[in-house]
Amino acid sequence: MDKEFQHDGENGFRYRFINPPEALADFVENIGMFENNSAEASEIVIIPDGRIDLFFTRSSSEPFHVMLMGLETEPDQRSVLPGTRTFCVSFKPLGLEYLMHMSIAPFLNKGQSLPDGFWNISESDLEDFDLFAEKAIQTLTTLLPGSIDERKRELFRLVYAAHGEMHVQELSEKVFWSSRQINRYFNQLLGLSLKTFCKILRFRESLKHIADGRIYPELNFTDQNHFIKEIKKFSGVAPRELFKNKNDRFILLSVLKPK
Repeated sequence: MDKEFQHDGENGFRYRFINPPEALADFVENIGMFENNSAEASEIVIIPDGRIDLFFTRSSSEPFHVMLMGLETEPDQRSVLPGTRTFCVSFKPLGLEYLMHMSIAPFLNKGQSLPDGFWNISESDLEDFDLFAEKAIQTLTTLLPGSIDERKRELFRLVYAAHGEMHVQELSEKVFWSSRQINRYFNQLLGLSLKTFCKILRFRESLKHIADGRIYPELNFTDQNHFIKEIKKFSGVAPRELFKNKNDRFILLSVLKPK
């Protein structure tokens, strides 16, 4: 866990993320936490980022609960009540398949409750993030498979390295797996096509440029209009407004913004 990000937002929102050990890197993107320390609800916007989040949450108004979230394909405005604290594990698709042994296809843009005691994590584990992360990593490590389909491992490595900017046919040829089978796999596991997943990854990479004030296309968009249309589709606003990020409401952009 050699990389960490921590931020106290203008809206009373505090969050922190750490990278997993190398052995988990193909399966887990990060382990994180966020909480609302203010006396008022924090209004935030969740935007698609290609991560599959497992949330462990407590608040002053709700009992401790565990939720596995489906992938987002559109922006979602949420109100986080005062006193809410959530610790999370953000999976890559391989983690969903090989560590969780679940499909999220039925709950795109929504979530599914998991039973109390999942991974033997309780409300008391939300007192200390470092201890939670250590416990989660220990659990995840015990779940690592002895082997996986190497076509899938290579497919995702190529997709992430290209930030989604590879065509399905090119990926198919490189991993020796038919386009039809790849799309069937994505739809059964995630509830969307490889093409849509790649668009989300391209959008996420574009956020790095927008966070740095570069509000013009630097990736494989047809033109400026196409760029604006794609950014608005996934964030709900134009690139210039996204860059302003009033009240830190776009959490993902706040994470990427240079200090």
